[in-house]
Amino acid sequence: MTQTGVQALPPHEVGRLAEAVLDAVNSVLVGKREALELVLAGILAGGHVLLEDLPGLGKTLTARSFAQALGLDFRRLQFTPDLLPADVTGSFLYDQRKGDFAFRAGPVFTNMLLADEINRTPPKTQSALLEAMQEKQVSVEGVTYRLDPPFHVLATANPIEYEGTYPLPEAQLDRFLLRVSFGYPTAEEEWEVMRRRMSRRQEETQLAPVVDARTLQIMQAALESVAVEDSIGRYIVSLAAATREHSAVLVGSSPRGSLALLLLARARAAMAGRDYVVPEDVKDVAVPALAHRITLRPEMWLRQVNPAFVVQEVLSAVPAPASGALPTYARHD
Repeated sequence: MTQTGVQALPPHEVGRLAEAVLDAVNSVLVGKREALELVLAGILAGGHVLLEDLPGLGKTLTARSFAQALGLDFRRLQFTPDLLPADVTGSFLYDQRKGDFAFRAGPVFTNMLLADEINRTPPKTQSALLEAMQEKQVSVEGVTYRLDPPFHVLATANPIEYEGTYPLPEAQLDRFLLRVSFGYPTAEEEWEVMRRRMSRRQEETQLAPVVDARTLQIMQAALESVAVEDSIGRYIVSLAAATREHSAVLVGSSPRGSLALLLLARARAAMAGRDYVVPEDVKDVAVPALAHRITLRPEMWLRQVNPAFVVQEVLSAVPAPASGALPTYARHD
């Protein structure tokens, strides 16, 4: 049992269940295994995921498929320029029968919220999600309401349509544990999408739950038993610090970026059935965990330098550790 009272699974069992969830989602989304692994790692780490890619590449389908495979209550909220904060969190409405105001919960009261095209709504409405994402609660008219766990936001954004959009501020980008992109499928993968569509004879897909909300919480609790050796912890800190010192960077990763690397590396280890983190776990998640937390110097945009390229340079420059020592926090004198 963990401190929260949730029973934890051994890492090899977490790995088996994670593989089953990925197989189920991969039956709908073709050829996106690596990206789907990152999304699941973000969910297992208890965080929120930003899906940023071109239209029509399966971002919305990804969120719905994971909600179905994980057995989670799912709601989709289409963000538009006229969306109000109350449309996200809920509001008080007058009940004539009771002669009093009653709270009507908004779509944020769910297990998995798909914030579709989050960059199409003004900052005031975007900020309505901040408290929910960080504190797992919402405040309406001075009253605070807790969100039942598990709670995850999967937000989508199109990187090419800037007209009529509101770029996410750095403070909100920082709340996303990682940012994932899918990219175009290969010709064979695209044909497989068409073949499966013809085979099922309908547009919609429905996945049977592989786990449920309670099991997901147990899987998430298992990450606390994944050991992180001191040298790997310092390696994570060095990577985040190196982004702040890079010549192309105006603002580097915050300490929240270091924590994101730690949590995601633990998730990757558990998904592999290990109870310890290796440097490769950190490297695998470095770009999706850090790139969206970096602000480049203005002249770098003219040179078309990508933040992901900066993180790759940092990975090449910072030496990875090779140590098998016991973590100091796990030692018992």
